[in-house]
Amino acid sequence: CEKDVLIEILTQRCNSQRLMIAEAYRDMYNRDLITDIKENLSHHFKEVMVGLMYPPASYDAHELWHALKGVDTEEKCLIDILASRSNTEIFQMKAAYLMQYNADLQQDIDSETSGHFRDTLVNLAQGTRMEGYVDPSTAAQDAMILWEACQQKSGEHKNMLQMILCNRSHQQLWMVFQEFQNISGQDIVDAINECYDGYFQELLVAIVLCIRDKPSYFAYRLYNAIHDFGFHNKTVIRILIARSEIDLMNIRQRYKERYGKSLFHDIKHFASGHYESALLAICAGDTEDY
Repeated sequence: CEKDVLIEILTQRCNSQRLMIAEAYRDMYNRDLITDIKENLSHHFKEVMVGLMYPPASYDAHELWHALKGVDTEEKCLIDILASRSNTEIFQMKAAYLMQYNADLQQDIDSETSGHFRDTLVNLAQGTRMEGYVDPSTAAQDAMILWEACQQKSGEHKNMLQMILCNRSHQQLWMVFQEFQNISGQDIVDAINECYDGYFQELLVAIVLCIRDKPSYFAYRLYNAIHDFGFHNKTVIRILIARSEIDLMNIRQRYKERYGKSLFHDIKHFASGHYESALLAICAGDTEDY
């Protein structure tokens, strides 16, 4: 079956190799491979195969555009991408967004979302997080500001909360979270969940979880997408493709440790046909369960 061949070729190559294949395809047949994939495949299988053909930054830009400009804003997609990307990845995705859609990502976030959720997304989209910088003397001070923000919940406190979470380095925030525990006797995630709600709360928690252990965050998101939302295809596809050459092996490990079943097992249980085959090929591994 030609679809099986397509799955094998595209899933067993890295992204740079797939881009070279697309270039050779254009040279040999004077046709665009992505266009031909779109015309000859359908539904979620098509989404997977097309998604594999984007460079990482272009794929993030593609997902953000559809999350912002679709019929309904897909807030969870915005959270997954912007809470987890490095400064470099954010700069690359903004450039890709501008090139692909002739639009400014921060402006689109500003116009399509609202409130403190919007302000936090815009802050993340600036890509201004400190890198590698640690100042132990200010960790307790930041922790106190976070604790007060969870107690008082004023607009000013929310601004301070998101400014610290969006701009301090990962190493600094590790210390801040420990100081927060010392001051409040409570984990920062539990405090945020108690004090805030809605997408603002989800975004803040995602930032904290990604700073602590990004593979665990994506394992959690995959489990939710598979089990709590009746297999939310867009989320599963997006995470598997976006993380496939970064930390998918670690995500699979965390998934199995935390939930008892392998990611491979759960995909096989809920998906079918060539769509299932494509997802399993990207997921690759954990076959000892069968």
